[in-house]
Amino acid sequence: MELLVFYLFYAGMLSLGLWKNGVQSRVEIKNHLNDSSKQIKRILVIGATGGTGQELVRQALARGYEVTAFVRDPSKLKIEHQKINISKGNVLDYNSVKQAIQGHDAVLSALGHKRFFYPTRILSEGTRNILRAMEEENVHRLICETSLGIGSSVGRLGVYYTFFTIPVILPFYFWDKTRQEKLIANCNIKWCIVRPGVLTNGKKTDKYRHGTEAGSFFKTVRISRADVASFMIDQLSDDTYLGMAVGVSRK
Repeated sequence: MELLVFYLFYAGMLSLGLWKNGVQSRVEIKNHLNDSSKQIKRILVIGATGGTGQELVRQALARGYEVTAFVRDPSKLKIEHQKINISKGNVLDYNSVKQAIQGHDAVLSALGHKRFFYPTRILSEGTRNILRAMEEENVHRLICETSLGIGSSVGRLGVYYTFFTIPVILPFYFWDKTRQEKLIANCNIKWCIVRPGVLTNGKKTDKYRHGTEAGSFFKTVRISRADVASFMIDQLSDDTYLGMAVGVSRK
């Protein structure tokens, strides 16, 4: 019984920390860049070999965008198209990030990793490099994927994730996501954070909830990577959620 009480206290305190440190509400964007009204044609996809990243590349190409895929290992990206470019680099290497960002109009970030069981700053430090390079290169729009369960969406992945998966398997990963969100919220570019439910490999349906009420405090909520990618690309030309962290989950 004492062990259970201690565990629930730990899970509760972790949730409190994730709530406190993530984005809470709309943030006023004090944009100082000169091309904020520029039409978006060329986009850079960060994390392009991941599940969401590959969907971003495919769907952005299908919509007519010129796409650069930023990857560590180009052999892992099995997409061929006349409007795709490959930029090899590491998000933790600022120079390679800056070089990749040059000449683009916007960045879609689906940055992720599988180093779950020890503290890392890959998400936050990688995002720091992205934001710094965007400001220096006058690239004015960032759409970034994080997750439900952070900031104002704490608890909205459902009971199982709130009281088991996040505190047992993903505490370091989610804590770094809060640092990532905080960096974005304090930047001087136009941004939108997209917080999906548990990701699946399902097909694109366009049947999902989005907004601050997406998710559930009880059941585990899911959404396909294809639908997440579709929603993220929509935000390139839609200002509804600028300066916000918005949830997306399957209906």
